[in-house]
Amino acid sequence: MPKAMSYTKGSIIYFSGDKDERIFILQKGFIVLTSTEAETGQTVTEYVKEGEFFGVKSALGRFPRDETATVAVDSSVISMSVPEFEQLFSSNKQVIMKMLKVFSKQLRSVHKKIESILGNGATVNLETGMISVAQSFYNDEQYRSCCDVCLKFLTLYPQSTQKGKIAQLYADSRVRFDKLQSRRIANEEKESDPSEKAFSLPAFSRFAKTFEPGSVIIAEYERGETFYLIQSGSVQLVKCVNDVRKNLDILHPGEFFGEMAILENSPRSATCVAIDKVEVLEFNKENFEILITGNPQMALILVKLFCKRIYDQKRRLEILVTTDPLARIAEVFLMFDEMNPVTNPTGKSRTFNLTVSDLVHWAGLTTEVVRDEINRLVEKDKIEVFDTHIVVKNISDMKRTIDTRRSQRVL
Repeated sequence: MPKAMSYTKGSIIYFSGDKDERIFILQKGFIVLTSTEAETGQTVTEYVKEGEFFGVKSALGRFPRDETATVAVDSSVISMSVPEFEQLFSSNKQVIMKMLKVFSKQLRSVHKKIESILGNGATVNLETGMISVAQSFYNDEQYRSCCDVCLKFLTLYPQSTQKGKIAQLYADSRVRFDKLQSRRIANEEKESDPSEKAFSLPAFSRFAKTFEPGSVIIAEYERGETFYLIQSGSVQLVKCVNDVRKNLDILHPGEFFGEMAILENSPRSATCVAIDKVEVLEFNKENFEILITGNPQMALILVKLFCKRIYDQKRRLEILVTTDPLARIAEVFLMFDEMNPVTNPTGKSRTFNLTVSDLVHWAGLTTEVVRDEINRLVEKDKIEVFDTHIVVKNISDMKRTIDTRRSQRVL
């Protein structure tokens, strides 16, 4: 049962870094939340008003607190467990929509900072942006994906001065894709192997759609009019940075995508590509609010997904603003250790399903720099590198590396 708690001025309800699964509502008084901006190192201050929640993201996501909650004046709060919060949350339409919109804005803010660091912080014309996405797929010989983006462009911008260029790109990609496809069909046995859905939502069967491997479900820069719930298959999130595709994430059954554009009425911030045969439920703006508020379980899944995404992207931002290359790589190992808790946390060794290419992506460094630093770690017997995974012999060494490099920078 939720508990009423009183705090005197100057009290600390929780510190940044604490692991605490309580969620709070400020009943009376004034609470100040302080955190450190990863990019600048400056203190960020937020204020909790009476009637507002705090401590939600870390509690729902089961992550360490990313802010310190200080009592500014004598205050009263309601403390509740995650199950208690879920029960209250699922029956309150206003809270549902407000929280989803707040989390969506926070996530987009982190995305923009990461884009800026990766060199794509400038405002991009939507037409130009979509053209660069199509061209990047073509350059990588992903012709099916290129065709899909071209068709989306021609549908959205039928009067564009670039219409001829895109039509030609589509025609060229289509020819190349058909040739590749005919070769595959000739070499493959025609066997049926239907995959089972992760779960079933019979009431929403009319919203079901299927995408073949390589299909572009959502194109970066297009207007957001639908969002999706994956029932089977996997979806790759891709971002075009300086005409080069960057892999952001892979989504699996039970996860949503495309909801940010719906909540904020903004262009798509990434391209979503079917890795294999993907079955989804497709929803539009009109039925979004009815769907979410009428189905508490889906609303809770979406909120928890936002919590995870915000934490993951903030963690990545911390890595990208680290100036020392070796410390960046060590931060990647620590991030994956946090994201994938082991059954025996006292053990020193960790095996990560990471390749050198993955480290290049997550650390935001060149392949040459990553290989040089990895070779040094191998020579010092800190890690072992295999084709499909990397073994860190003592995860504490990674933490010490980060602390040492940071202290050297301060000196």
